[in-house]
Parts: sequence; structure tokens; C-alpha cells
Amino acid sequence: MSINEEGLPTPDKRRVTDRIPVAGPWITDKEIAYVTDAVKTAWYGEANTYQRRFEEAFGDYVSRRYAIALPSATSAIHLALAGFGIGPGDEVIVPDATWIATSAPISYVGATPVFADIEERSWCLSPASLEASITARTRAVILVNLYGGMPDMDAMLAIAKRHRLIVIEDAAESVGAEYRRRRAGSFGDASVFSFHGSKTLTTGEGGMLLTDDEALYQRALILRDHGRAPGPIQFWNQEVGFKYRMSSLQAALGLAQLERVAELVERKRTIFGWYREDLDGVAGVTLNYAGPMVMNAYWMVTAVIGPEHGITKEEMMAALDAHGITTRPFFYPLSSLPAYAGTPEASAARGHNRIAYSVSTRGINLPSALNLTREQVAYVCDRFRRAIAHELAA
Repeated sequence: MSINEEGLPTPDKRRVTDRIPVAGPWITDKEIAYVTDAVKTAWYGEANTYQRRFEEAFGDYVSRRYAIALPSATSAIHLALAGFGIGPGDEVIVPDATWIATSAPISYVGATPVFADIEERSWCLSPASLEASITARTRAVILVNLYGGMPDMDAMLAIAKRHRLIVIEDAAESVGAEYRRRRAGSFGDASVFSFHGSKTLTTGEGGMLLTDDEALYQRALILRDHGRAPGPIQFWNQEVGFKYRMSSLQAALGLAQLERVAELVERKRTIFGWYREDLDGVAGVTLNYAGPMVMNAYWMVTAVIGPEHGITKEEMMAALDAHGITTRPFFYPLSSLPAYAGTPEASAARGHNRIAYSVSTRGINLPSALNLTREQVAYVCDRFRRAIAHELAA
């Protein structure tokens, strides 16, 4: 595959019908240069230089006082929950339609995840369902910016304030998104990002915890380093902590990507625009929504197919797969997963999270890789149209 000077595939060298990826990064000479420099120099007294630079730059980008580079967004949520002292006997509310990385850390600290329903259009946590899910044991809520969109932050924060809940913004999928012109990751008591290889801004694997709370920041620094507090004695652990550090090579890659974040996000918005143009007028198909207060970052282009078409997400994925198009299913409700089978919280959610269950059965993520060409998106949309018309066999 030929790569042009921007790091994107040269269109005349890449056939439209080559296998089309669902996600993937945009890497240029800048990233290669930064990582190469880290390999050469980020040792000895310079061992943490790139981590510090990445943390400071990312904190500035989302207007947070403190940032900690970590191995994943999952570890960031874990540190936030542990740092706030959430544990056994506590409940934490999460949207039912998200990846298990949001809810698993709740179990890590011994607390109980409670699954609330989502909104029909944004696919993010429903304010009404959040309020209905609060009990005397509720300590926190994790707000998920699903697929690059954002929930009604005004309503969410008002509910949390009224009930004195800790708010963690799971911005893992939403770098570059905005709510009322405030960047994703700037809301709540803490926020987290993912830099997985599929994300708009990547370090291969990685994450970030951000906060304006100095007490949480200092506590998280100790917990992420095997429970070692600053002091004169080396290897003197005050408690059992975790090993949650990002490497210099990952941080160098992340820093270079962050310096290009505006064009990365704009590329995602361009790709979504192509899909919107080609699927405009297709009845019963809903793409990612951006309300009047939200600038969606469109990490994943997602299509929810109306029930009138009589095709499930699995059938659509199989049909597209047969034509070289890689897709992903809309997240299955957490309460439907075997991981939570038998829990009373999952049982209750299955009974009342109507929207999460409805949308999940009909939604798929279409190819959203940063290296997609206009011709490839046209090809995907053509096969998608034919599939919902039952003219495309798997």
C-alpha cells in the first residue's frame, strides 16, 4: 500500500474493494520522529520526559489542572474510583449501552454497577433513567460519551449535584468533542480518555486520567505506582497499589498525535460527512446525532436500522463482511452479558432499559478508520443500501 506525504493511502494505489477496516490510525513522519527520539533519548535522567510533556499538553488541551498518563482508560476509571474511596456497599450508575471497560472497574473496587437506560437519539445516559436509578447507596455516576457524542451535561450535572454524586466523565471515545464549546473531558470530578489503537488519537494502548481535584491527583499518583508515596526511602510501599504507567514510547506517540489532534478530528468529521451525504434519504436509518449543544467527534460512524427493514445487526454485519467490509456491533447492553448474569441489577435493567435493548439489536459501527477514501465510503454505503433492501446476500 502506497502512503502519501500526509500518511494516508494514495487513492490510485488502493483499490476500493480491498478489505475495508472498521478502525485505524493516521500516522505520519511526526509520530515516527517522536517515537524514534524516545527510543534514543528517553532513558536515565530523561526517562519520564515524554510522559510529562504528554500529560501537561493533554491537560492544557482539555482545560484540566492535573493529568496522569496510564496504560488504558479502564485503569483510569479504576484509579478514579479507588481514589475517591468508592468500594463495597456503594453503587455506581453507568449507561447500559457501553463497553464493559466502563463498568468492570466498579467491580474491581468491590462496588456494585447499576445499569441505567440511554436516550433514543444521543445513545448516551438518559437523565430520567439516571434519576430513577439513584438509591441511598449511590456514590457516583459514570457518564459515557458514546461513539464521539455527548450526553445532556447540564441535566446530568444538575442531578448529580442535587444527590451529591461523584461524576466521572468517560470520554474514552470522544477526543475533540464539545458540549457548549467545552471540550469533552472537562466535565465532572474526573475524566478519562482511551488511546487504544482504534481511537482517533492513539498511543497503541494507553489512557489518561484528568481532574481538577488535587487530593484525587495526589492519591492516584500513589495508587498507580504500587502504593509508593514520595519520600527518602526507595521501594518503601505504604499500601498495596497498582502498576499503572505509560511508557515513554507510547507517550511520544501520543504527544505527536496530540499536536495533530485538530486535523485528526476534522478527518473524522469529514468521513462522517461522506456517510451522511451518501445515506441521506434512506428511510429508517439513523446516524450519529449531534444536538444543538454538542459537537460530535464521530469516533465511530454508527447506523441504527429501523425495525421496518427486518434485518438484525448480525445479519447486516454478515452481509457486509461477505463484501470485504469490516464492521462492529453496537455495544450489547451490559445487563445482557454473561459477565453480569444472575445479578439483581442486571435482571432489573433487562426489565426496564427499553431503549438500550432496542437500539443495540439494530445498530452497527460502519468503517471509520482514518485512512478511508471517499471511494471506499461510497462502496460501503452502496452495499449497505442493498443489504437493507435484502438485495445483498451474505
